[in-house]
Amino acid sequence: MTSIVIPAHNEAPVIGRLLDALLADSDPGDDTDILVVCNGCTDSTAKVASERGPRVRVVEIPVPSKHAALRAGDDQARGFPRVYVDADVVITGAGVRALTEALEDESSGILATAPERRIPLASCAWRVRAYYQVWQQLPAVRAGLFGRGVIAVSKTGHARLAALPPLMADDLAASLAFAPGERRVVDAASVVIQPPRTWPDLIRRRIRAAVSTAQVEQNQARGNQTEGSQAGGCQDPGEGVTSARTSTADLKAVLRREPKLLPNVVVFLAAAVTARRAARKAVRAQDFGTWLRDESSRQQH
Repeated sequence: MTSIVIPAHNEAPVIGRLLDALLADSDPGDDTDILVVCNGCTDSTAKVASERGPRVRVVEIPVPSKHAALRAGDDQARGFPRVYVDADVVITGAGVRALTEALEDESSGILATAPERRIPLASCAWRVRAYYQVWQQLPAVRAGLFGRGVIAVSKTGHARLAALPPLMADDLAASLAFAPGERRVVDAASVVIQPPRTWPDLIRRRIRAAVSTAQVEQNQARGNQTEGSQAGGCQDPGEGVTSARTSTADLKAVLRREPKLLPNVVVFLAAAVTARRAARKAVRAQDFGTWLRDESSRQQH
C-alpha cells in the first residue's frame, strides 16, 4: 500500500486542489493511504481536508514545524512506497503511481523518485519569468529531486531519509542523500508548482533557499569532520560537501546553448546576489528556523 504524507501549515486556500487531483483519477479499489498532517494551523486546513471524504485522514499537531509534521505522518502512515507531497503543489493520482512504479524493481537500485516540474509563469512579473527560464536549465536543478514538492521513496530509501537531521531545506537534503544512480526524475509524472508572482516574493524564496542551503552544507561539513576524527585523520571541513549551488560554468553553459538568454542570466545573478547578501545575517546568527513564506503563489488564479 502506498502512503502519501502531506504536511500542511495554514494551507486552506490550496490543500483542496491537491487532494482533488489525487482523488480524481483513482483506480477502482485504490487503497492509497492519504494523510494530511496539519501542523500548528490557525485556519481551516483540517476542515477543508476532512471534507474530501474517508480516503483522506487528517492528523493535527500543535507545533508549526514541517519536520515534526513529517515525523508525525511517518508514525501514522500505513505502507510503502512512501510519498511526501507539499500542500501547495498539484500532482495527480496517476502521477503518484508512476513514481511508485519506478521503485518497485528492487534490482534497479532506485530508492527515490520525483516528478518533472511544470511551472506556469504567465501571471508572473517579467523578472520572475526571466529568473525561472534560467533556473530550470541548470544541471543540478534538472537532475536533483529538490524544488519539486514531491519525493517518493522505497522502504530502504525511507530509512536513508529517517536518518537525516531536521533541516530547513529538507528536499535538498533528501536529494543529496541519494547518489545519482539511486534517484530518478520520472518523465511520466509531473507536478505543477506555482511560482512567486512578484520580484519581492521571489527574493524571499531565494533568501530562504540561500539560508537553508548554507545549513545543509554546514551539516555535511560537520559530518565529514566527525568521520575524519573517527578515522584518526584531519579532514578539510569543506571536503566531501555536495550541494546544488550554481557555478559560473553552469551559467556559461546556459549561454552557449542559448545566447539570447543573456538578459535573463543578468536577472538571475541579480536575484542570487541580493538573496545571498540578505541571507548572511541569518547564517551568521545560525537562524535556520525563520521561514520566509511566499503568499503570492498561494493565491487562487
